[in-house]
Amino acid sequence: MFNKLIEVLKANPRKIVFTEGPDARILEATAKLKEGGFLTPVLVGNVDEVQAAAKAGGFDIEGIEIIDPATYPEMDAMVAKMVELRKGKMTEEQCADALSKGNYFGTMLVKMGKADSLLGGATYSTADTVRPALQLIKTKPGSKSVSSCFILTREVEGKAEMLAMGDCAINIKPSPEEIAECAIETAHTAATFGIDPKVAFLSYSTKGSGKGEDVDKMVEACKLAQEAAPELAIDGELQFDAAVSPVVAQTKCKGSKVAGQANVFLFPDINAGNIGYKIAQRLGGFEAYGPILQGLNAPINDLSRGCNADEVYKMAIITAALA
Repeated sequence: MFNKLIEVLKANPRKIVFTEGPDARILEATAKLKEGGFLTPVLVGNVDEVQAAAKAGGFDIEGIEIIDPATYPEMDAMVAKMVELRKGKMTEEQCADALSKGNYFGTMLVKMGKADSLLGGATYSTADTVRPALQLIKTKPGSKSVSSCFILTREVEGKAEMLAMGDCAINIKPSPEEIAECAIETAHTAATFGIDPKVAFLSYSTKGSGKGEDVDKMVEACKLAQEAAPELAIDGELQFDAAVSPVVAQTKCKGSKVAGQANVFLFPDINAGNIGYKIAQRLGGFEAYGPILQGLNAPINDLSRGCNADEVYKMAIITAALA
C-alpha cells in the first residue's frame, strides 16, 4: 500500500504541515521523509527549539522549512483572513491569539495555499485538531458533515488484505444521513488505497431478522447511500458474519453483491466503530491507520497522542496522498 502511495507522491509533489515541530516523533518522521525525498515537510514551532530538539535526537532536518508563528512575516494577512472566515464569531484579537498556537496556525497555512495537507495530534487532542479544520478549512462542496475511517491491513498467506471501517472516531451518534455520507466517503477513501469497495452497513440484524430503532437507522442509512451512489456496491443491514463469510451469506442473504465479501464496514455509532476496529487491530492482527478525516476541503488528519515515529511517517504519506 505505501509503495503505491509513495509513487503517487513522486508523481504529484506535495507539502505537509506538522503542527508540533519540536516533538521528537515528528522530527524522526520528518528526517525519514527528507531522506525519502517524495514529500516536503513543514514544521511549525520556534526555530531554535525545533533545531535543538532535532540535534538532541540526532535527526537530520537540515534544509527543512520551520515556521514560527511569533515571527511569521505574513501574520497580519493571516489574521485578517481568519477574521473574514470566522464571520464575526471571533475578534481580531481572538484570531491573533488562536494563530499563535500551532494547530490554528498550521491549518491557516493550508487554507492560504502554503501547504497541501496537515497532520497534527501528537500532543493536541482530536478536538484541537478537528476544530480549526471545521472553522477554517470547512466541508467540501456536497458534504454536510465530517466523518472518519480507518484503513486496516494485514498479510495473509503472503497476500495483503485491506479493509476500511467508518465512522470510528468523530460522530458519536450519527444520523442515517450522516452514516450514508460517511459510507460514500469511506468507499472513496478505500478506493484511493487500492480497495475495490464493497460496503456493508452493519447491525445485529440481517435483512429484517432483528427489530429495533438501531436496525431501522441502518436500513434507512443504507437506502440513502444506495440512492446517492448507485454505482457503488452497497448492502445492509447485515450482521458481521453475513458481511464477511460466504457460507453465512448464502444462508442469510443469498444473491447479495456485498454479503460474504464486504471490505468496507459502516457502524451504527462510535461505540461500535471504535470497539470494532480495535478488536480487528488487537485480535485480528491488522495494522490500523487513522483516523482519516473525510468531507473536508483539504486533507487534515489527527494522530493518536500515543503514536510513535513510524505511525507519524505512515500517516503523513496517507494524508498527503489524499491531497
